[in-house]
Formats: sequence, C-alpha cells, structure tokens
Amino acid sequence: MSDTIAAISTGMQISAIGIVRLSGDGAIEIVNKLFRPYSGGALVEHGSRQLVFGELHDENGALLDVCLCTLSRAPMSYTGEDTAELQCHGSPAVLRAALDAVFALGARQALAGEFTKRAFLNGRMDLTSAEAVADIIDAETAEAAKNAAGQLSGAISRKIDGIYGFLTDLSSHYHAVLDYPDEDIEDFTLEGYKTQIAAAITTLERLGASYSGGKLLQGGIPAAIIGRPNAGKSSLLNAVLGYDRAIVTDIPGTTRDTIVERLRLGGVLLQLTDTAGLRETDDEIERLGVMRSREAMDKAELVLAVIDGSGEITAEDVEIIRSAERAPHAIVVVSKSDLGTVTSLPETKLPTMQISSVTGEGIDELGALVKQIFPLPDVPAGEILTNARQAQAVKRALEFMQSAYSAILGGCTPDIVLTEAEGAMQALGELSGRTVREDVTNRIFERFCVGK
Repeated sequence: MSDTIAAISTGMQISAIGIVRLSGDGAIEIVNKLFRPYSGGALVEHGSRQLVFGELHDENGALLDVCLCTLSRAPMSYTGEDTAELQCHGSPAVLRAALDAVFALGARQALAGEFTKRAFLNGRMDLTSAEAVADIIDAETAEAAKNAAGQLSGAISRKIDGIYGFLTDLSSHYHAVLDYPDEDIEDFTLEGYKTQIAAAITTLERLGASYSGGKLLQGGIPAAIIGRPNAGKSSLLNAVLGYDRAIVTDIPGTTRDTIVERLRLGGVLLQLTDTAGLRETDDEIERLGVMRSREAMDKAELVLAVIDGSGEITAEDVEIIRSAERAPHAIVVVSKSDLGTVTSLPETKLPTMQISSVTGEGIDELGALVKQIFPLPDVPAGEILTNARQAQAVKRALEFMQSAYSAILGGCTPDIVLTEAEGAMQALGELSGRTVREDVTNRIFERFCVGK
C-alpha cells in the first residue's frame, strides 16, 4: 500500500490551464468524491486515460471549478500507481483550493520529484530515463531537449542493457560449468568472449567521451567578454541578448562588476560574463571589478576579446589578445565597425570577427563561429551523457572491462576475468539504477521540481 501524494504540477503562476496531480492507492477514491461528471454517474466508472468534463467541488460540496479530469490505473500509469489529474483553469487560487480539498480527504503534499521517483521505484523507468525527465524540463536549447527526449525513450538504457546482459551470460556460463561439472554444458573459454568484451569497451569509450560535450550542452559553456574600458563589451552583451541588460555610456569604466547571463549564440548555450574593463586603476571599486574580470577569464572555456575597431590599437589591446590566447578557446571581436575599421591588428592565431553592436553586422557570423568551435558530439541524440553521476559509472565500468580484456590477453585464469566483469556489472547497475544506493537515489530526485 502506498500513501497518496498530490501537488500542483504546473506551478503557481497565472496560466490558461493548471494541473493538480495525485498518485497512490487512494488517488482515484479521493478525486471520485470531489469530481462530478456532467455525463452522469461516478467518475470511477470511467475508463483509464479518458478526459471527463464536469464540476470540481471541495470536501464540503462547494463548487470550485468546471474542468476536466483523467484517471490512469495501476500499473499502466506514469508512476505505476493509481493516478488522477485535475485539469483546472490556471488560477492560483483555484489550484490552491483544489489541493486543499484533496489534502482534506487524506492526500499529502508530494516532495520534489516524488512522482518520478515512484515511477523509478515501481519499474516504470530506469534511473537514466528518470534523470532525463529533469533534463528535458531544464533544457534551454533544442539540442538539449532532443538529447533528453532520447534518454527518456531509453537510448542509454539500450546501450548498457546489452552489455549488462552479455556480462550476465558470461558470469552464469562460468558458474554453471564450475558448479555442475558433470552436466552437459558447453565448455567455458575466455577466448570465446574476447570479441564481445572488446565491442563493449568500444561502446563504453564512445559513451564516456560524450560527457565533455554533454555537460556543456546541458549546463552551458562558461564564456567571458574581456577588453579595455569602453571597447564595446557591454554593447556586445546587449546585442547578443537582444535587449539592454548592461548600462552603456561613453564614459570608460561604466561596468565595475561582472554581469552573467545565459543565452544562445549560434544555437550554443553560453554562460556569458560581461566584465569590467581591464586596466590599471586607483579606484578601489573598479580595481575589485578588474580582479573579478580576470577570475572570470581564467574560468572561461571561451573568451571573446573585444577590441575597439574605431580607434588605434593600444598596448592594453595587445595584452588582452595575448591573455585570450591562453584560454581554451578564444575569438578576437573587433567592435564598432559602423564607426570605422582598424587598419592593423597584432599578429595572432585566434580567429577574428568584425561586428557592430548598433547595426547587428557580424553577430550572426560570430554565432556561426561559436557553433563551429563547439560542435555537438557526433553521436545520436539521447546517447550523450549529461551528468557526472552517469559519467563516473560509465568510467568505472570501462576500467573494469579494460582490466578484464587485459587479463584475457595476459593469460589469467577465468576467475580473475570474472571478478573484473562483475565489477563492470556493478557499475552499470548503478548507472541504470539496478544497484543504486538509497542516498544516491534521494539526491538525484531532490533536484526535480514539485509535481514531477
């Protein structure tokens, strides 16, 4: 028996539609007492996944809303339990009243991620698919959404289930021969499994290599705009955002602190930091801003070094370009092309773009270059790892498989190879949730929103 949980799944903002979701053994009974179908009869008499139109009342019989309700019976529901959803008008007051009514009849407030956690615990999805639910909600680009949808459909599960199944066969074959020597069982030879182990290693290597791109796909690429004061840094931030986020004036040193925005440039998600102009100064506040600018530059995966194209190149500009050259990736952005073009730039191997934040000239080309620098991993959507837990599990499984393969090549006895294979199975079990610890499970679902 499971207690009944309930939550507003659509948040408390005003919207056209708001949903109150229930799950647990008493979900249908509770909603049956509150909802009166216009078609007559009781709600419970309707089949699963049917939208029923009617009146929603509170526990005392007062009318709350005219809305829709749908039931999904166990085990064929999202959570694997009896569930009900009230699709109300999206007034926070109505939704709160509906939630209070189901609480009055015995439901309790759902914890963050508890619906999806129940789906995992009831075998409706494995852990990689459950994590994909949070990823698809949090996705800020079409590519991130597509990858999360692929994971939700089981793309990673299919990869690891094949390896897990093969290792299960290998282990069971070995133990069958060992435990029943008198039975007519095919002889166990390591050579017969070498090709499959090598194939599993290749699969895990490709899966593990996708994480470097996956964490940037999901979290965004740390990027910093640097340059001397009044070079056009804040104007560039405003131009790529599409609105005035940073104050822009002709007075050098206007920006004295870092401004961080998440945005898409060329379809690539960036955590873009606009920094204070880099220069020596006696102003204590500006000096602290310059210090933060250098810290942002040191942490950035991408640096946009902005040079004022309407004036002469200075020693500060040269130093800024040299600093950018030490970053993992960098682009020299020559700004203010609408006011003129600088005749010569310091020699650099960095790509150089001319832009005008006023006219928009060069912004699309800048985005195309960023997309070229940070291409998506060349793997199908859904097979890109996006969180450290998954990547660590794959890494451990890979190390065990590589050790097993080395043991075969080194002529080790089967029991040594089996020890490594069973270690790989344990790691893959943690990835899918077969053997995951309760504290890890709780930590995973804590990052979900309430109602999901």
